[in-house]
Amino acid sequence: MTILRPPRQDLFPPFDANHAGYLDVGDGHRLWWEESGAPDGIPVVFLHGGPGAGCAPAYRRFFDLSAYRIILFDQRGAGRSKPYAAIEANTTQLLIADLEALRRHLRIDKWLTFGGSWGSTLALAYGEAHPERCLGFVLRGIFLGTGEEVDWFLRGMAKVFPEAHRTFVGHIPTAERRDLLAAYYRRLNSANRAEALAASRVWGRYESVCSTLRPTDLPIGADSGESLLGIARIEAHYFMQRLFLEDGQLLRDIGRVAHLPCTIVQGRYDMICPPASADALAEAWPGANYVIVDDAGHSAMEPGVRAALVRATETFKLRARSTPLLAESPKAG
Repeated sequence: MTILRPPRQDLFPPFDANHAGYLDVGDGHRLWWEESGAPDGIPVVFLHGGPGAGCAPAYRRFFDLSAYRIILFDQRGAGRSKPYAAIEANTTQLLIADLEALRRHLRIDKWLTFGGSWGSTLALAYGEAHPERCLGFVLRGIFLGTGEEVDWFLRGMAKVFPEAHRTFVGHIPTAERRDLLAAYYRRLNSANRAEALAASRVWGRYESVCSTLRPTDLPIGADSGESLLGIARIEAHYFMQRLFLEDGQLLRDIGRVAHLPCTIVQGRYDMICPPASADALAEAWPGANYVIVDDAGHSAMEPGVRAALVRATETFKLRARSTPLLAESPKAG
């Protein structure tokens, strides 16, 4: 007799990592990584947002630890990777190379790629560079790395969050406000540590306030700025370089991965990465499963978004078990 259970609606219970360590990827960078779940499970790599945000233990909980071999890592300059907040030798192309180095280090042949916000950008860029190493994609809060999206973050969000934007702009002297990004970039990379940390606090507050549908208690006001410097500095660095991508590149090259399974999860009221980008990706990828969460913003931890992400990993798990190509996860030599 088959017992039908309702789809899971929330994160899996907390669990610990099995292994963790550092991987030297050159250029003075050492990446922190961890592995959890089933050693012989479906390999999945979690790509955090930002760029520069880093990973947290809660991110393991999108996956069934009995079915997945879960790989989390902090990208260059982020989280526990060293050196912290470093923008030297930090580009999209180098992050793609880092993913390949980590995959080989862990002797994984192919993996599911899971990423949200900037993580969705990196997932697509990596997949289009190495489609033969991808089992599929779970993507959230789509950011395609275009100049229009960067400009929305810097100015467009004022249409919905004028108070937060006023504070963001107010940190910069009037004479420099014509180019907010350059003004923040200078401060975030200032030799004056206090100036850099102050700018990181304002940048972090702006992004956090705009990330959820409903206001949440944010501890950022009491933060010295140290924990926010990585994300603010690295985001500004990547924004200055238009994410090291050509405008339209990810949609242009989507045919390289369009044969692979994909779920796109998008909050209807995502103000950081508005739904237009997710809609464009879904239109370019007809085989993708496109899920709009009508009562959510940008954060992966909003109830509707995290439920949709867990459903996506559970669906992929069932698909992998029934599809020999996906069920086999040979390890790379």
